[in-house]
Amino acid sequence: MATAAQPPPSLPPPPRHHQFRRRSFLLLPFTSSLLHPLSSSSAPLPSPPITDRVYMDFSLCPSYLRPDRPLGASSDLSLCPDAEPLGRVVFGLYGRSVPITVSNFRAICASASYRGSLVHKLLPGQFFVAGKQGLRRDKGEVRPPPGLVRNVETVNPKAFELKHLRPGTLSLCLGQNDDEDEIKLDPEYHNMEFLVTTGPGPCPQLDNENIVFGTVLEGMDVVTAIASFPTYRPAERIRQFNDFAVFIGDERAQVARSTWDRPLKTVYISDCGELKVTKPELTPSLP
Repeated sequence: MATAAQPPPSLPPPPRHHQFRRRSFLLLPFTSSLLHPLSSSSAPLPSPPITDRVYMDFSLCPSYLRPDRPLGASSDLSLCPDAEPLGRVVFGLYGRSVPITVSNFRAICASASYRGSLVHKLLPGQFFVAGKQGLRRDKGEVRPPPGLVRNVETVNPKAFELKHLRPGTLSLCLGQNDDEDEIKLDPEYHNMEFLVTTGPGPCPQLDNENIVFGTVLEGMDVVTAIASFPTYRPAERIRQFNDFAVFIGDERAQVARSTWDRPLKTVYISDCGELKVTKPELTPSLP
């Protein structure tokens, strides 16, 4: 009598360590990205050495907004009769990274051309701006001294490599520049506007639009004090009307926007100059 055919023996399952290897291989890229979240290409550049140092004294002018204050070119903000000093800020400049920007800024400070310049824009938690150009000294506008070099670094991509990573970053104001068009069309125009980041965090929105050329070495408490002042912010409905006016090409909209983000206290540069030191090249030690 024939016996029934037996089914072929089933193959044993593969060893579990093979599956473990496949899973480990699939997880390797993800695991390594967790262990090393910043690649060498995304790591920030180290701070350049300091080649020059300049200072700026900041003050308040309580009488600036008084209705009986004299107006006109003869009323210089730097001659405020009731000035209240805020303190001195010392900047270290990166002359090896952006030599033309640093040379011009140092010359402007050494000639005291920033004296009387109004801090005309302040974005809380981000930065403040000063150095607006113009002929109205009573409005805190300033003019560049003669002999400045034309700054070709403003069109050089390498000049924008440094980022706004920490409070106290000093930057040439290009993307946020609000000089009037007739000023910019002057053949002798030199950008004087600068910004200082106030913290507490970085300002990546300023990167690739403004040239970082220095940092605060002393007086960060003064920068923090300026950042604490209240600013003018219009109501949402006014902002919507202004956006519509910009859309239809009403030039008055831009004039109105020039008053936005302005400190409600008159902060200005009461003095400035260059600091001569024995060993100017040093690396800033910032938190």
